[in-house]
Amino acid sequence: MNKPYCQHINDFKAIVDGDRTLHEWLQEQAKQYQLKYLLAHADDGVIWGEFRGENYNLVTSGDVFPELTNLRYETLQQCRAFGRDAEVMLWKVDQYPKARLIKDDAQTEYIPESQILWGTQVEKTENNFSLVSDGQQGLRHGVPLPKSSINFDSNRILDRPLRLSVRHYIDCDEETGLARIYLSRLVNLTTFKEIKL
Repeated sequence: MNKPYCQHINDFKAIVDGDRTLHEWLQEQAKQYQLKYLLAHADDGVIWGEFRGENYNLVTSGDVFPELTNLRYETLQQCRAFGRDAEVMLWKVDQYPKARLIKDDAQTEYIPESQILWGTQVEKTENNFSLVSDGQQGLRHGVPLPKSSINFDSNRILDRPLRLSVRHYIDCDEETGLARIYLSRLVNLTTFKEIKL
């Protein structure tokens, strides 16, 4: 069974020392591994991002919609920058950062999953981000997809077309034969009508 390449990344010390910002570090990772999207969880909310252009400039949902959470190292719990072939994950342990890279190729074996994301309607669109809300719950997040690519079915009240493509990697214990998911990574942000792993 071909497994993905997985390693810890230790060059984030510059973020802690203030030599580089979190944005700069993430853009460097995105450029090196051709990453497209960012999904971050912070103390004060969820942040989506997209890396754009040759320099992989990071544009976040907080940059586009001022009412949403901004990406800041101080409030960050974890973030994943991801694309078709790799994911870089950064998280904190006792306020100290840890990071890891998962990279695979066409020979890597995995189980694909398409996770349903919150969102039953688009409130507004700006700079190729859509502010999506979910029913009467008041849950909102700004996904880096234009409104034209998100097709809500107005006939279905609970229609949630946004999907997060995930790859799960399996490990088999040779002694017991027990198989388990030992590693997972994000791959793509898409919609139900055009799921792309």
